[in-house]
Amino acid sequence: MLNAPILNREDLAAEVKRRRESGGKIILANGCFDLLHVGHIRYLTAAKEIGGTLVVGLNSDRQAHLLKGDGRPFMPEQERAELIAALKCVDLVTIFDEPTVEQLIRTIRPDFHAKGTDYTTDSVPERDIVRECGGQVVITGDPKDHSSTELIEKRGRGEEAKR
Repeated sequence: MLNAPILNREDLAAEVKRRRESGGKIILANGCFDLLHVGHIRYLTAAKEIGGTLVVGLNSDRQAHLLKGDGRPFMPEQERAELIAALKCVDLVTIFDEPTVEQLIRTIRPDFHAKGTDYTTDSVPERDIVRECGGQVVITGDPKDHSSTELIEKRGRGEEAKR
């Protein structure tokens, strides 16, 4: 059973508008979430703790492939969206097919744009658009020492997972 609906852009915009009119804050997090791991969970949980509706923008299969390379993503976008939508901390999910999350930011105008600890508030590529739309960038999650790519590479070399 899914915790959150998976919405197209138009339905997402309407739902965000409804929640904002009820006094809610909107938090946007985004990523490929190709192989779900503890770093993803910590990032999304910390984003939700900001307080408000957590919207997760998921890179489409096409964009995930362009970002991650040959053989990626491992799971199709609909399955990745279902996994994210099943998380208790997630309120709304959408799939975006643009090269960056900028158009999604312009559409929903989040109060907070949560990014992982591999960024600083000044290094987030979409920081200016977030600010232009009235929001702020927030860095969430634990130190970025979890990565799907690294997990895959370790398994390919026959290394045991670190505990």
